[in-house]
Amino acid sequence: MMVLYSGTTCPFSQRCRLVLFEKGMDFEVRDVDLFNKPEDISTMNPYGQVPILVERDLVLYESNIINEYIDERFPHPQLMPADPLMRARARLMLFNFEKELFIHVHTLENEKTRATDKALEKARSEIRDRLTQLAPLFIKNKYMLGDEFSMLDVAVAPLLWRLDHYGIELSKTAAPLMKYAERIFSRPAYIEALTPSEKVMRR
Repeated sequence: MMVLYSGTTCPFSQRCRLVLFEKGMDFEVRDVDLFNKPEDISTMNPYGQVPILVERDLVLYESNIINEYIDERFPHPQLMPADPLMRARARLMLFNFEKELFIHVHTLENEKTRATDKALEKARSEIRDRLTQLAPLFIKNKYMLGDEFSMLDVAVAPLLWRLDHYGIELSKTAAPLMKYAERIFSRPAYIEALTPSEKVMRR
C-alpha cells in the first residue's frame, strides 16, 4: 500500500492526491500539520517538505517526481504522453510551470512568515500575467495537451483553485482559462482529492 504524507492546504500535495484518485487505486493519505511537522518528515525528506510518497523501501518527494512514478507504476489512465517526443515536451512544460508560476506560489504560501507586501504583489502580478498568456490555448483545447486530461492539468490545477485564496483576479481575457479550470474542478477525482481546508479556499 502506498502512503502519501500530505499537507491539507499544500498545493503540491494536492497534485499527488489528485493523481492517486485519478488512478483509482488503494492508498493511504496521512495528513501532516504544516506548522508542526512530525520529526519523521525531515528523516524521509531532507528538505522537510511534503508531499512524500512511501511504498515499501521506496521514499520519494517532490510532487512531479512522485506523480511520474505513480503514472509509470499504474499506467491506466496514462497521464504522461506515451510518445517520447511529446513526453519530453510535457516535462519541459512542467519545468516551466515550476520556474514561471509555482516559484511565485511559494512566495504566496510563505506570506505569513517571510514575504513583504511588495514581494506578494509582484508574485500575484507574475502569476496573473502568465495565466493570461495561457488563456488563448483553451479557446480550442479542452485540456492542456488537447482532448485528454494529463499531468500538465494536474500540475496547474491547485493554483487555479487557489486564485481567490491568493487574492489574484484575472481579466475577462482569461475567460477560456477559467472555463478550462471548471472542467478540471468538475472531475470526480478532483472533488474526491480535495481536503476540507481546500474546499473553503474557493468561493
